Amino acid sequence: MLSAFLIGLPGGPELLLIAFVVLLLFGGKKLPELMKGLGKGIREFNNAKANIESEVRDSMKEIEKKPASNKED
Repeated sequence: MLSAFLIGLPGGPELLLIAFVVLLLFGGKKLPELMKGLGKGIREFNNAKANIESEVRDSMKEIEKKPASNKED
């Protein structure tokens, strides 16, 4: 089952080819800027994910704290 999943993933030669194409498309000077932007995007995504998880956790705690007599039917 696991081997069927791994068939589509790129290996060493494919990753080198992808890196070469990216280098050709963006050039050596633009590549650090591209990676910086990618890192910033990932960081923002992780922060947003953490905020959502925190809000869900807080909501669950509030729901658990409410007494059973206040629940609406």
